[in-house]
Amino acid sequence: MSKGILIVMSGCSGVGKSTVLSNVMDRRADLRFSVSATTRPPRPGETDGQSYYFVSKQTFLDMIEKGEFLEYDAHMDHYYGTPRKQLEEKLETGSVILDIEPNGAFAVREAWPDAVLIFIAPPSMEELERRLRSRGDTSAEQIEKRLARAKWEMEQSASYDYVVINEQVEACADEILKIIAEKAD
Repeated sequence: MSKGILIVMSGCSGVGKSTVLSNVMDRRADLRFSVSATTRPPRPGETDGQSYYFVSKQTFLDMIEKGEFLEYDAHMDHYYGTPRKQLEEKLETGSVILDIEPNGAFAVREAWPDAVLIFIAPPSMEELERRLRSRGDTSAEQIEKRLARAKWEMEQSASYDYVVINEQVEACADEILKIIAEKAD
């Protein structure tokens, strides 16, 4: 029996999930982060084992074959998944946050019906596009793909327990912390 709750956070690429999540984790030291595995290359500042487990496509496929993922999905030409063992170990000691996309969130909901699903939304699609373009690390083609994906993800947000708009990081983190406090304490 786990001691903590499972919190699933999702949001469109460029919405500021990582920044908000970092703010939430900094302000609530009892939360643990479930590190996902991915086949995509690291972005500047990302660290293997902390940001993601960066693995080859073959390693990822081997992990699928061995049943090592709670959930996994392919999007934007890369695989992403939640290693089951590390999640279960972390839940034994407290609440855990997952940062995954909607298909993965719904797979987690099937496996953990009590999981709390939080979707972080942009203030508008125009603002999301501005944020994506300002990153400077994404090609025009990738931005178009991400905006198309974002439209679909926004439609999926209706199936989440909570939708929090990230207009300002501190306010968004405050709202998420209130949700976690309600559910965990």
